[in-house]
Amino acid sequence: MYRHLLTFLLAFTFFANAFAQSKKTTKAPAAAVVKPATVNSTAGYSIPVTISPLKNTWVYLGCHFGKYKNLVDSAYLNGQSQGVFKGKAKLPGGIYLMVSPNKVLMFEFLMDKGQHFTIKSDTSHLDTVTITGSSDNQVFQEYTQFLSQKAPVLSQMQKQLSSGSLSNKDSISLREALNKGNKELQDYREKLVTGHPNAMLATYFNTMRRPEIPAMPKLANGKVDSTYPYRFVKEHWWDGVSFDDESLVRTPFFEPKLEEYFKYYVVPEADSIIPEVNYMLLVSRNSPEMFKYLLGKFTDKYINPEYMGQEKVFLHLFDKYYSKGDTLWLNEKQRKYIFDRAYSLMANQLNEPAADLDMLDTAGKKETLYEIKAPFTFVSFYDPNCGHCKETIPRIDSIYRAKWKGLGVKLVGVNVDEGAMDAWKSFIKEHKLEGWLHIYQPKNKREAESKNGVANYRQLYDVFKTPTLYLLDDQKRIIGKMLTIEQFDEVLQAKLKTKTASTK
Repeated sequence: MYRHLLTFLLAFTFFANAFAQSKKTTKAPAAAVVKPATVNSTAGYSIPVTISPLKNTWVYLGCHFGKYKNLVDSAYLNGQSQGVFKGKAKLPGGIYLMVSPNKVLMFEFLMDKGQHFTIKSDTSHLDTVTITGSSDNQVFQEYTQFLSQKAPVLSQMQKQLSSGSLSNKDSISLREALNKGNKELQDYREKLVTGHPNAMLATYFNTMRRPEIPAMPKLANGKVDSTYPYRFVKEHWWDGVSFDDESLVRTPFFEPKLEEYFKYYVVPEADSIIPEVNYMLLVSRNSPEMFKYLLGKFTDKYINPEYMGQEKVFLHLFDKYYSKGDTLWLNEKQRKYIFDRAYSLMANQLNEPAADLDMLDTAGKKETLYEIKAPFTFVSFYDPNCGHCKETIPRIDSIYRAKWKGLGVKLVGVNVDEGAMDAWKSFIKEHKLEGWLHIYQPKNKREAESKNGVANYRQLYDVFKTPTLYLLDDQKRIIGKMLTIEQFDEVLQAKLKTKTASTK
């Protein structure tokens, strides 16, 4: 049973909220007068739009934000299909969206530095949008028109190849045509970058580019250096990417590239991740939006990490940024969650001593964790009424009887619901959980700890879902958590091999 488990999409929820809300307007403005954009103006943004045949209705301005799409403004189209998006402060740069009255994407455009340009379009020909007063958008629209012709053809070719219905001869022919089409697309991009090196789109193409792997060199012994492609790609992955360009946050391709890098080119151990995270946050310091986005992205990724031990990255971020008041944009609720989460994780890091458990067994006798003498101790925090617990705890007992008991492993089962004593005892009896130390904390002791400001076992062991499982060594140091039963067994077996090898 999951209790108090929060879905912490920090990069979106915390840092996008300022841009995620469209203006809430319940009635049309009286006599909307639309004036041409003043291109030389530097104050705020003003984007007159004409979208035929839409009339007397609202349209919306949206933008990309990592993997999300957020609404940022609205405009009312009058009887001549005209409206204007405007504001006193400039919008962050990036790829923006024109959204229909029923919240469907119509077309994309760039929010340039000037932010005073005019858009004209027709819903029946959305591939031929006209934007005046913005050189960046002129380049962008030429590209999107070229792409609208090429992309459907290339997509159809790829679909045919993937179907597996073609003969070998036809597959070869179609693959050659697909490669030719992709090269034409790439050549167009390269030509655009060369011809318009300072254009926003050129910057985006440089960001999207993946390193081309050269031929593998030979080592001194004459063998091919098989690790060279990995090292080359990792070294050149971010070539041409400026981490102080906040507009990259509002594109659909920066976040996938970031995720791909950490998935394939960074060793998934905290000590390898932390230097990468530190570097990106350091070079993005001059771009507040990029810095906030990256800090939110990394916090979201490692506050409840995919792999055991990666929460050390979050604790590093907490110590370096959050604890020093370097995140003033957070509200009180957000700040409390981060601080509470950090304090919970600090007490149960890998290779650190586990907190003692001073509790009562089923007969009311006092028991403590550190009184247990065993080469390994497996601790399970569970709720006897939790469906997932009812499946997991008997499986732990099975592997204990089959393997772990013979290795001297001791099992500790902690009932986290002191109000379910009868259900707990029945559960133990029903599943014949013999050989376990079954304990719980009485309500009066929990309340006394809370009153005195003493951290309870839920915080010390990060028990915010059930079951929560830990494997401890003979010194009660944490050597496994956040794992499946099979993975706990692998850790245990590896520790045994290491111990055996060290005694030889």
